[in-house]
Amino acid sequence: LEVNGEILVISQFTLMASTKKGNRPSYIRAAKHETAIPLYEYFCNELSIALGKEVGTGEFGADMKVELLNNGPVTICMDTKNKE
Repeated sequence: LEVNGEILVISQFTLMASTKKGNRPSYIRAAKHETAIPLYEYFCNELSIALGKEVGTGEFGADMKVELLNNGPVTICMDTKNKE
């Protein structure tokens, strides 16, 4: 709001990856489409209202190529003792 910036919202179910066992991550805990799509749309709508303008969105569930300049840190916690 302070910089009058824009927002692009992209769904990313891979954030729910579980690496607890095996060599490949499991996404079983990610929400199903019938739950995830309304939540995604609700989030985008509320964000648009708070921002005072439309937010950009990707196509839910699509394989997209997104290019951006990330301005700020992102932290992802990986617990080696509890590999969720």
